[in-house]
Amino acid sequence: MKRILPLLLLLSVVSVSAQSTYPQITNIPGRNTVCLDGNWKYIVDLYKTGNQDYRANPLPEGQSFFADRSFYADQRRLVEYDFGAAKEIAVPGDWNTQRPELYYYEGTVWYRTMFYHMSKPGKRYFLYFGAANYETVAGLNGHRVGRHEGGFTPFNFEVTDWLLEGDNSLVVNVDNTRRMDGVPTVNSDWWNYGGITRSVYLVETPSTFIRDYFLQLRKGSQDVIEGWAQLDGPALRQRVTVSIPELGISTTVTSDDSGLARFSIPSKPVLWCPDNPKLYDVKVYSETDSVSDHIGFRTIETRGDRLLLNGQEVFCKGISIHEEMIGGAGGRAFSEAHARALLSEAKAMNCNFVRLAHYPHSENMVRMAEEMGIMVWSEIPVYWTIAFDNPETYANAERQLVDNIARDHNRANVIIWSVANETPLGDSRLEFLSKLIAKARELDPTRLVSAAMEKIEYEGRMMTVSDPLLDIADLISFNQYVGWYDGTPEKCDEVTWTFSVKKPVIVTEFGGGAVYGRHGEKDMRFTEENQEYLYQKNIDMLSRMPGLAGASPWILKDFRSPKRMLDGIQDDYNRKGLLSEKGERKKAFYVMQSWYGTK
Repeated sequence: MKRILPLLLLLSVVSVSAQSTYPQITNIPGRNTVCLDGNWKYIVDLYKTGNQDYRANPLPEGQSFFADRSFYADQRRLVEYDFGAAKEIAVPGDWNTQRPELYYYEGTVWYRTMFYHMSKPGKRYFLYFGAANYETVAGLNGHRVGRHEGGFTPFNFEVTDWLLEGDNSLVVNVDNTRRMDGVPTVNSDWWNYGGITRSVYLVETPSTFIRDYFLQLRKGSQDVIEGWAQLDGPALRQRVTVSIPELGISTTVTSDDSGLARFSIPSKPVLWCPDNPKLYDVKVYSETDSVSDHIGFRTIETRGDRLLLNGQEVFCKGISIHEEMIGGAGGRAFSEAHARALLSEAKAMNCNFVRLAHYPHSENMVRMAEEMGIMVWSEIPVYWTIAFDNPETYANAERQLVDNIARDHNRANVIIWSVANETPLGDSRLEFLSKLIAKARELDPTRLVSAAMEKIEYEGRMMTVSDPLLDIADLISFNQYVGWYDGTPEKCDEVTWTFSVKKPVIVTEFGGGAVYGRHGEKDMRFTEENQEYLYQKNIDMLSRMPGLAGASPWILKDFRSPKRMLDGIQDDYNRKGLLSEKGERKKAFYVMQSWYGTK
């Protein structure tokens, strides 16, 4: 086997705001791929030494670090000889729960793996990452192939020109350092898991291939399927066909000079819904490529303060979920098994809806929910005090929104795109979020768009949402913690809610904390009895709320947060879960199960 120098790449060349990703390839499960998951070697680089030479000068574009720079011999030897005696770490996975010494670590880690490849004539190849947190730079056989910023959306780089016949060396630098101008910013109430947290694939495509496509019922219609397909490559003008055999559909159109083909197909499919999550086998093919998918069709709209799924009023019996696995060492959830474990508990609670907070969850999570008949609120991490007046921060947030929509716009269960959570009022914030909402509607007019806002109290016990975003969003959606952060549970009995606009109301968070197995009187904080009582009082209050169309209490399971430091109670966990981190059900779980069972 010939020796291949992975080279620690020219990472310092690109400014932090640069983005060198190739447009996203969608539906990776339907593509020809080689999975690169497994045990990769890693080196922790706290001082970012591998990003620069010993004089701390950034490398010029196009130069390989070890090709022409002196460096410490031991570090050079580690790189040249397969990272030497470097330890291994699982990909996908976060480094925090795999290595105790990295539990609180924020900084740079270098990853390296080898894979065997033989290229085929006329094919193109892309490296695809489901996600890596937060800033990622990838290099193949000594060539920097791309950079991505954002911890929860997929990205891919074309590597056709850099692949070798036989053994190939892939080096990836991941940096989870929080930044004031980042999305999210430095302050958040969840764990900043670092690493390559979702699967990595080598994707093979024809020279001209179907990069993306979108099929859904025309807005306001249940008998016309509309959509488009986008070709990528040198031969952009082709015949493109959409085939749905079960519906007797096979329609062919010709793409335009940009490779875009648009469809409008009369059809009356069985509609996807929680009680019957019907999916159709769909094939999109051109003269040079084909891709298959499983797609459901449904409509989602509002009428006054009613939420309508397929033209029928629906109540979103929901729960909020962070992307952490149940049991074991915990950590970032990524697999189908992790998704099924979380969603099965939601189903056991009689949920038909989940709020995937506060960032895009894995594609496995969304697809599993679709198969199980669970509607989804999908969110990007515009959270708390984002730098709303920074144009680069906006560009970052919009890119994450675009990538999130591109990945999941064919998933029937995604009914709401959320652009923010608990953001403070202000002119720059309103402009920022208004632009995001407009972008979401431009990309996908078939779904609702909203954000998790906040309640206010006035004139005694009168409560409402006073946010100019209400005039733009499709829903009155907000978080409230009456009885936990705001008074005792009894305050719920005294509260009256009123709203200035007539739209469906979804209470996107409520609840309080409890330690599983900690018992006491109902007024004793962090006991299961107190949480149970708080939920009972909140449900009574919600039942009196005008226009209530759903709820997603906070939260399915206890999750890690460095802001939660109360010794013997929190111990790095937010304890508002209805399950413990091990999956043990608290008393409040059964309160929600009972209420949802009657809705």
